[in-house]
Amino acid sequence: MTDLNGRPDRPAGAPANTPTSNPVLKRALVWGGILAAVILVVGGLVGFLVAGVPGLVSALIGTAIAVVFMAVTAGSILLANRFADSDLFVGAFFGIVLGGWIVKFVVFIVLVVLLRGVDWLEPVVLFLALVAGVLGSLVVDVVVMLRSRVPYVDAKLPKAPSED
Repeated sequence: MTDLNGRPDRPAGAPANTPTSNPVLKRALVWGGILAAVILVVGGLVGFLVAGVPGLVSALIGTAIAVVFMAVTAGSILLANRFADSDLFVGAFFGIVLGGWIVKFVVFIVLVVLLRGVDWLEPVVLFLALVAGVLGSLVVDVVVMLRSRVPYVDAKLPKAPSED
């Protein structure tokens, strides 16, 4: 099938039931990983220059937290999309995605409690690396979404009656 402009409405080789959001989410994960590598290098270098080894470790931990949380969101949506053919798709989708958000919330609270007051950590560097990772992943998501060519509605239009 093709869309109104003659382009295939799904990626080549994708099954008919594959949600059109999957390529966008996969692209966001790839670009998010690239961004994380950049933040890891720059944050680690700046953290090391500012606070020595504790700054380096703090930048690594902050970046890792941001990347894992970003990956959990996109990964949970990709996992939930596997149930697109099921009659329980809506319930499964929201259960998986909201479950991922709850897990992230609980893990974040646990990490804050565990890492609070640790001597080998530089809290400002950790915070700045975490904020850079979160804001960077938001920018990546917006840019990937804006550049993606995804149909707004996943529907097939009826064929026009042929003129004989």
